[in-house]
Amino acid sequence: MQNRRFTLPTPVRVLGAGTAALGIVALSAGAASAHVSVSPNTTAAGGYAVLTFSVPHGCEGSPTKEVAIALPDDIVSVTPTVNPGWTIKKVTEQLADPIKDDDGNEITERTSQVVYTAKTPLEDGYRDTMELSLQLPDEEGKSLSFPVIQTCVKGQTAWNETAADGQDPETLEHPAPAFTITAATGEGHHGAASDDEADEADEADGHAEASDAGDDSDGSDGKGLAIGGLVAGVGGLALGGLALARSGKKA
Repeated sequence: MQNRRFTLPTPVRVLGAGTAALGIVALSAGAASAHVSVSPNTTAAGGYAVLTFSVPHGCEGSPTKEVAIALPDDIVSVTPTVNPGWTIKKVTEQLADPIKDDDGNEITERTSQVVYTAKTPLEDGYRDTMELSLQLPDEEGKSLSFPVIQTCVKGQTAWNETAADGQDPETLEHPAPAFTITAATGEGHHGAASDDEADEADEADGHAEASDAGDDSDGSDGKGLAIGGLVAGVGGLALGGLALARSGKKA
């Protein structure tokens, strides 16, 4: 009696590989979500950004009562977003050398830390976020690190580790929230679109209006194409099912 080797049809094998890949991605995302992290809405050099810090859990099961976010030396001022569940305090320090702001005013101190204190401790297993608005340094390729001290009812966790040259950040047990500044965009420091971008947007709007007018004048061609596409799609699904069934029988 000959042994017959059972081979899964190609579509099934492909589906299995895809499922495995998704599983790897899900595991990676789960590991990252276990850390206190930062998500900037932009990383453009010199741009104004809103940084969202996420606190996903407590300290080994203990509720979180305070989150202290340290700011890089490159950051001078910051505007925290009000969070109803926390009181907020900005800690300042004197600058070694005064600097001038965009309006020519002399600045002698900077915000070095923002401290969030929970009105009611955040239970382990519950997530909350803190937002800081600030201007990024005008230095493409620079890495910004924001060490965080998470104080709980019992215990404390310092998220302050940074990767050495050539080290994989994923190997750090308590990495500091960080990101890298990218190239400046044409939007400018205050997010205003450039004249060229505005002209392109106006031109695109004009094309869209002309296209809409054409569609209103005669919609029969569009409907015919849509019906034809639907028929072709149904036929393709039927052929695919037949091919899968045949491959299964041959195996």
